[in-house]
Amino acid sequence: MYAVIKTGGKQYRVAAGEKLKVEQLAGEVGAAVTIGDVLLVSDGEALRVGAPRVTGASVTATVLAHGRGDKIGIFKMRRRKHYRKNQGHRQNYTELRIDSING
Repeated sequence: MYAVIKTGGKQYRVAAGEKLKVEQLAGEVGAAVTIGDVLLVSDGEALRVGAPRVTGASVTATVLAHGRGDKIGIFKMRRRKHYRKNQGHRQNYTELRIDSING
């Protein structure tokens, strides 16, 4: 059984028991989080596609950790204009373990 969920402006294909990193969510480590934006649910033979969401479906997950991702380097330059700019960015994330898919 798997589902496609939407959180943080991105879509993820999830199954029970797997871990994934999503955009930062509010919640303490060890707390249960319910994600209601379920776009698709499949149980093997039946496939339910929402328009845009599947009614009555939800995904329950546990917050494992909060952290920051790897640094991304941003370098801008205009040739012959004496312009150079160096920046970096680290995105916050929340690591989740998918417990169950309901619906």
